[in-house]
Amino acid sequence: MAGDRSMLLNLRDFVRTLLRLPSQRDKVESLEVNMFSLNRKEDQVPRAIGRRSFLIGAGATAAALACGYLQRSEPARAAEPASDLPKNVSIVEFSHSGQRKTVVSLPTVIKTEDEWRKQLSPDSFEVTRRAATESPYTNENPNEHAKGVFRCICCDTALFDSSTKFESGTGWPSFWAPIAKENILESTDNSFGMVRTAVSCRRCDAHLGHVFDDGPPPTGLRYCMNSVAMRFAKAS
Repeated sequence: MAGDRSMLLNLRDFVRTLLRLPSQRDKVESLEVNMFSLNRKEDQVPRAIGRRSFLIGAGATAAALACGYLQRSEPARAAEPASDLPKNVSIVEFSHSGQRKTVVSLPTVIKTEDEWRKQLSPDSFEVTRRAATESPYTNENPNEHAKGVFRCICCDTALFDSSTKFESGTGWPSFWAPIAKENILESTDNSFGMVRTAVSCRRCDAHLGHVFDDGPPPTGLRYCMNSVAMRFAKAS
């Protein structure tokens, strides 16, 4: 069954390419470009296809089936645990109200793909473990302006204080600083023909989003995060 599903998904992408319809990768690229720019709210609508294009695509599909055409899409991130992660990391602990507690050394959280799938929702898994991007305006204000701390959905590490959240107009939760630099990891991301800075959780390597240099004072930075990569812990 898994092999049949893979064949159908790959053939669908092949047909979409022939018909010039947006594939799943195209949609992801579009989301990434939107995340890159402030105040980007318009979505591009694909052109309608004519009968001739449909017939050409249908014929190509039949040919692909006859030839057994398959093309496997590799995941954006490794599905299995990375072997180059440190055994322990230093993390700053915070209360739900954002009060800094202490710096502790904790073991890096490493799980298999199946273990992460069991723990996370499908959307959270795709974003945090495969570096996908959620659609804009899915949940731009998950805390509804309440005070508290945004924590990693995978390992509960404190990531952002609600006091640093601002309205960026991008459709994604945005912050001008992390709650502690020790709790996140920044790395170069060269995907989709762009050079950006990706942000991940220091303890479990969960992909969170990207940081840009077009934010407000006092840092001038915009940490553009995926809401499904975090959970909001309201201050008591």
